[in-house]
Amino acid sequence: MDNRPIGVFDSGLGGLTGVRELRKRLPGEDIIYFGDTGRVPYGSRSPETILQYARQDVAFLLSRNVKCIMAACGTVSSTYPAAEAARLPVPYLGVVDAAAREAAFATRNRRIGVIGTAATIRSRSYEKLLRQLVPGVEITAQPCPLFVPLVEAGYVDHSAPEKQQVTRLVIAQYLTAVREAGVDTLILGCTHYPLLKTMIGEFMGDQVTLVDPAKTAAHHLERMLSQRGLRANRESGTAHFYVSDVPDSFVQTADLFLGEYKGGPVDQIAIDKY
Repeated sequence: MDNRPIGVFDSGLGGLTGVRELRKRLPGEDIIYFGDTGRVPYGSRSPETILQYARQDVAFLLSRNVKCIMAACGTVSSTYPAAEAARLPVPYLGVVDAAAREAAFATRNRRIGVIGTAATIRSRSYEKLLRQLVPGVEITAQPCPLFVPLVEAGYVDHSAPEKQQVTRLVIAQYLTAVREAGVDTLILGCTHYPLLKTMIGEFMGDQVTLVDPAKTAAHHLERMLSQRGLRANRESGTAHFYVSDVPDSFVQTADLFLGEYKGGPVDQIAIDKY
C-alpha cells in the first residue's frame, strides 16, 4: 500500500477528464493535478518547447512526492521520449499508448481515425503505434485545432443550442473526410475531446466506436497500481489542483470537466522555477 498522491498534468483543463475518471475508479486515492494554464495551448508549439514544458511539469509533480505520473495530454504523450520516461523515479503513463491499444482491440475493419492537436497529428505517434498493433491498418488523421477553444469557451453547453450549433458546424468541417473514409473506430486524441463525445458520436454514427484516451489511461493506471502494490489504504481521497495562471477562470470551467467529482483547493504556482 502507498498513500502518496497520484500526479496528473496537462497543458490546461483537458486533463481534468482524466482526474474525473481516476476519482470514479480510485475513490481512495489523493490526486495532485497541474494545469499549465499560463502556457496553454501546447498543441501549436515546437517539439523542443513541448519537451521543455513537459520536463518542468514532471519536475513540479515530483516535488509534491507523487507515486506515479499520468500525462493527461495527447500532445505531451506524443512528444515525451519513452527512454526519458523510463528513467523517472516513479512510473509514468501517457494517454497515447493506452488509447492506441484500445483502438486496436476495438476495430473490426482495420480503418481507424485519429483526431488531435496539430502537434499530436504531426508527431504521427498514434500512427506508429497502430501500425505495430494492427497489420494492414488504414489510418485517417485529422488535426482539430478549434475543438480545444470551443470546449474551454463553453460551446458544449446543452442548455445553449446556439453555441452547440457552432460546434456542430466545426465538427462537420473537420470530420466529414474521416467519416467518408469508412473508419469504424475514432481516437479522440486530446483530453478535451470527450466533452464533445456526444456531438461527435452523432455525426460519426452508431457504427463508429469512440476511444476516450483519458478513460483508457485511467483504466491502465488503476491496473498498474494494483499490480505494483501501490494502491492507497483509505476509502476517500482528495484532489488538489495547481495552475500556472490566475485560478479564477480555471475554477469556473473545471466543474464542466469534473462533473460530480468537482471540488478541491486550487493554487497558482510559478512553473518556471522547476
